[in-house]
Amino acid sequence: MKSFFDVYQRKTSESEKLFKRARDVMPGGVSHNIHYFPPYPFFLKKAKGPRIWDVDGNGYIDLWMGHYTHILGHHPEIVVEAIEKQLEEGIHWGILFEKQVEWAELVRELIPCAEMVRFCCSGTEATMYAVRLARAFTGKKIILKIAGGWHGANSDLSFGIKMPYEKEETPGLPPEVHRYTKLIPFNDLGGTMEVIDQNRDDLAGIILEPVPGEGGFIPATTEYLEMLRSETERLGALLIFDEVISGFRVALGGAQERFGITPDLTTLGKIMGGGLPVGALVGRREILEKTSPERKVDKWERILIGGGTFSSHPFTVAAGLAVLRYLKEEAEQIYPILEARGQKVRERVQESFRREGIEALVTGIGSLFQTHFPSQKGVMLDSPHSIHRLTDVEKREIEFRIRMLTKGVHVMHGGGSLSMAHSDKDIEEIVQATREVAKEMADPVGSSEV
Repeated sequence: MKSFFDVYQRKTSESEKLFKRARDVMPGGVSHNIHYFPPYPFFLKKAKGPRIWDVDGNGYIDLWMGHYTHILGHHPEIVVEAIEKQLEEGIHWGILFEKQVEWAELVRELIPCAEMVRFCCSGTEATMYAVRLARAFTGKKIILKIAGGWHGANSDLSFGIKMPYEKEETPGLPPEVHRYTKLIPFNDLGGTMEVIDQNRDDLAGIILEPVPGEGGFIPATTEYLEMLRSETERLGALLIFDEVISGFRVALGGAQERFGITPDLTTLGKIMGGGLPVGALVGRREILEKTSPERKVDKWERILIGGGTFSSHPFTVAAGLAVLRYLKEEAEQIYPILEARGQKVRERVQESFRREGIEALVTGIGSLFQTHFPSQKGVMLDSPHSIHRLTDVEKREIEFRIRMLTKGVHVMHGGGSLSMAHSDKDIEEIVQATREVAKEMADPVGSSEV
């Protein structure tokens, strides 16, 4: 076993015990595959602000931040107060209440394309509904998605996520499920135009993250987004932005505000729920109205979008309202701060590896970043495809992650997201930890870990 594993295991013996129990009752010891990493994941005890503590008492600066959710930090007072107040009124009703309307009105105010809003319970549900709605509204079948793009585990889009893209992503799906889902190369105008042209007669929509999580948070170019907007309008197809991560994060109005490109539909999640389970499908009124139960049409003409038992759960609505109101009120202060902190971390993490002669690239936008280890010099990363093909993903996901944990920093995909709770002192600690890890990776035999 590699020595960096030994250091980690010495510090996390209680987590190892819990993981053995977990494996007996949950496949692989987890209920979400991303939570697993070898030799075993650590178990959390508590979290506050920018920091988390595990069951062994180890403290970490957290950059995962609840799957990029906690833009204000862990356990912010405004969320705690909102939930406590809601608890006095009730826990779960399954009946309409006024705060739902206020929440939807606020989302409509903040997200450029959001003329109407439909809430659900997760980003996966939201993207599932978005694809269904695009096909039903246009009367066409084909959906184009980015090669390497991740939109949750719904059946329609569980295709072309990991290389080799032409292979089935998972057993258990009938082959006809993906008959009408096809791939386009991110940020490649010529290649994408060719696929669009091949499918022009039956194109229902194009879905993409403008800032792909599987793609190092490398944003789409304005030229690429403008082309997608123009081509979908020309062909009568829908442009769908998956802003589950980028919504309210890269700008108050998400990537569509930042880049000035308004899609027909947008999927939202994470930040908008204040840390509780959430998803939403928003977009043009004429499209969303097709799902209305008030439509006096036969059932096969009404587009079925459920929402789930716990959609617009009172706790989620209360927490989401509190966070979005705060972001709106403090936007002029919050987003420049997050932008500056993100830029500082990206530059200084990159410099830490350069000093030690390690080939590494740090990508991202706003408060988001990831670190990659190219397989050769001179690599240009501009898409999920380039990252999967040209970098050592295992080195990022296992070695770098575990080494950073032993230095007191929790990263995901080589980085993560900064929050308003991360101070300049926290950033210095992140950079210092990276410097120590870079030295170890450059000379593992001579490091103090063995």
